[in-house]
Order: sequence, then structure tokens, then C-alpha cells
Amino acid sequence: MNEHKLGLPVLTALVIGNMVGSGIFMLPRSLAEVASPGGVLGAWLVTGLGVLLTALVFGNLALRKPSLNGGPQNYAMALFKEDTETSLVAGYIVGWGYWVANFAGNVAIITTFASYLSTFFPVMTSKQLLFKAGSTDVTLGGGITFLVCSALLWGLHFMILKGIEGAGKANLVATVAKVAGFLFFILICLFAFQSSYLSPLIELKPSSSGGTIGFMGQLNAAAISTLWAFVGVESAVVFSSRAKRQNDVKMATIFGLLIALLIYIGITVLVMGTLPQKELIHSQKPLVDALESVIGPSGSSIMAILGLISLFGATIGWILLAAEVPYQAANKSMFIPAFAKENRFGAPSFSLIVTNIMTQLFIFSVVSQSMADAFDFVIFVATLAFLVPYLMASLYQVKLVFSGETYEGASRSRLGDGLIAVLAALYSLWVIKAGTEDLKTFLFGMALLVSGIVFYPLVRKHARNKEKGQHE
Repeated sequence: MNEHKLGLPVLTALVIGNMVGSGIFMLPRSLAEVASPGGVLGAWLVTGLGVLLTALVFGNLALRKPSLNGGPQNYAMALFKEDTETSLVAGYIVGWGYWVANFAGNVAIITTFASYLSTFFPVMTSKQLLFKAGSTDVTLGGGITFLVCSALLWGLHFMILKGIEGAGKANLVATVAKVAGFLFFILICLFAFQSSYLSPLIELKPSSSGGTIGFMGQLNAAAISTLWAFVGVESAVVFSSRAKRQNDVKMATIFGLLIALLIYIGITVLVMGTLPQKELIHSQKPLVDALESVIGPSGSSIMAILGLISLFGATIGWILLAAEVPYQAANKSMFIPAFAKENRFGAPSFSLIVTNIMTQLFIFSVVSQSMADAFDFVIFVATLAFLVPYLMASLYQVKLVFSGETYEGASRSRLGDGLIAVLAALYSLWVIKAGTEDLKTFLFGMALLVSGIVFYPLVRKHARNKEKGQHE
């Protein structure tokens, strides 16, 4: 059975592959819109530190509580008294929100894949009107993009149905290729770097209300976007029940985060130093445009191919992650019972089909929007939804520290873990506060989260039936 488990290389590849997905390919443009170069760099450093603290929390919990495997919803449930209604509600709502965030995030990655594919097929950006559906204009480019996104989603769906292990290895190959490609990008762009494009390092940015935004305001605005780039840091924790060793889970989380942080800061600075700010803000595929400005049209093709390989791997990882969360939760009576079904290859078949149907519904948004607009909206909603499970994991670590559970005779590590958990919780609260300033997006995110209450009676009934079976 152990030969079908996931080792450190595959787990690390899942962490890197899921983090270094759509974010690095579109974020240089998103960040340039809301912050000056100094604000962007500040946001990366603050977010990197905050996510490192969160990663240490996840890694520590994987070692101290290996029985709570399968996702952050387990920590939310364990935060409250065992076998109580509050405990079950907390686990279910966090699992539901985490699932929603995952399949919404899939859309950002898949639409970015289509954006980079348009380098070879410009017709995908055509604004030619095909027909009107109510108040929605369906363009030729939007229609083709919709078909491409749908084909990618369902093609990978059927591949994953053949087994998790094979999909994980495919993601490993794509991750190795993407890291090598990014190193190539960094080396090439170093020769064209112009520090003048980063000046002034800190300046006021115009706000939508007609005023200006200072450095701290820019830091707040960029915090959501930079956090999106690190979403997926918990991937190894989600797959911990399939890991060969629990220590691999912690090591994969930390290694993956540090590698991703180096890639992010290096590429962001180089893109800002290769493209003028005004050009960067309006770019649909900033890395392609940056490399093209250095080595001509061939650079555009090279970067687009790298992007497609990277995004293909990230899509595999995120579809796996999105389906695994409700599957693991259902196996512990924290989610709709049908999601626990698996096929003869051990793949979570029911969870996969429902998750990808929900992803497909979100993909309809690309028909009437530019891929950049779709990306911006989806990452905002998804990132806020991810912060709830991150916060719950940090609070559960704080609970363990205060109660002393698992810390018998380890007072020094207990103090250090407590400090890390408190700082990680404060970081999550800060980003939530920064994100909720946009009321419309906040309300939409809350609606998605609360919508899960409709199915809670099914979960409650299943949990009670399971308890009765254990007592009989």
C-alpha cells in the first residue's frame, strides 16, 4: 500500500505547483494597478512573512496532530468541544468555504491558461460580437476561450479519474519544467533590467473615488493579490493522509514556500524593471510581453510555452486539491455524505464531478469579460474565502499551546509555537480587514460561504447516524 503513497518530491511539487500557478503570470499587472514599486515589494515581504508563519502552523499541526489529516476543516472542528453541534458546524462551514475557494480559484488558473494560449491564437481575444444573451455580449474571443477552458477542465477530470498518484507525477514533471523555465526568464531579463522603471519607488496612486492612496493604503490593496500567489501552501496538509511520512508534509510545505517566494520576488522585480508602468498595467500577459521586449517575438513564444506548461501542472494540482477537500471531510462526517464515494482507482469520483461542474459554471464568466477582469474578481473572492481556514488552523494551534496538549515536557517549543500561531492569526485578520473594504466583493464571498447552510441537515443526519452505529 505504501508504494501508492506520496513522497517528499511529489508533495513539494504539489505545494510549488499549486502556489506558482496563475498568480505569477498575471499578478505583476494586478499589483502595478494598485501599488507603486515600493508598495509592491513591501506587500511581497509582508505576505511572505505572514504565509511563512501560516506554513509553520500547518507543518507543526501535521506532526503534532497527524490524525487530523485531510484539510484545515479538521482544525476548525477540533477547535470546539468534541461531538458538539458547534464543532460539527465549524468543521462543515470551513470545509464548505475552503471547497468554494478552491473551485473558484480553479477558474483563475484555467482562464490564465487561455490567456497565454492566445499568444498563438490571437482570435481568442477577438471582440467581434457573435450574439447577445440578454444584456450580455458574447464575443468570438469569449466563446472560443470558453470552449478551450472547458476542454482543459474536463480533459484533466478524466485523467484524474484514473488515479491520484499518476496525476501527482504529471504535476511533478510540469513543476520541474516550470522552475527551470523561470530561472531562464530571470537570467534573460537581468540583461534588460532598467532601474529607472522602478522610479519613483514610492508614490501616491489614484483611487476610484478621485483621491489618492498612500503607501500603507497600497500595502493593504496589494495584500489580497500577493496572498493569492501563496494560496496552496497547505496543499501537502490536504494530502497528508496519502503521504508516506508525516514529516514529509512539514518539509514539503516549508521547502515549497521558500522556493515560491524567491521566484515571486525575482520575477516581479524583473517584470517591473523590463516594462514601463503604463504598459504593464494594460498587459493581459505581462511575462510574455516582458520577454518579448528583451529578445523579440521569439521571447513571446518561449514565455507562452513556459506559461502553458506551468499552468497545465497547476490546473492538475488545483483540481486534485478542490476534490480532495470535500472527499476527506465527508469521510469524517463533516460534509455531504455522497462526496465520500471513490472509484476503483481510489479517486474521489463524486467529489470530482460536482467540483468540476461548479468550476464550469464559474467559467461562463469569461464569455463576457476580459480574462484580466475575470482573474481579478475571482482571486479576490477566493483569497478571502481561504483566509477563514488559515485563521482557524492558527487558532487551533493557539488552543494546543494554552492547553498543553502534545507539549508534555517541551516548554521551549510550546512558547515558540504559541508566538508563531498568534502572529499567523493576526496576519490573517489583517488581510481579512483589508479585503472587506470592498463591500460588494465581501458580500458575494459571504453569500457563497453561507449558501452551504442549505446542505447542513444532510451532514448533521449523517454524523448522527454514524454516532449511533458506533454506540450500538
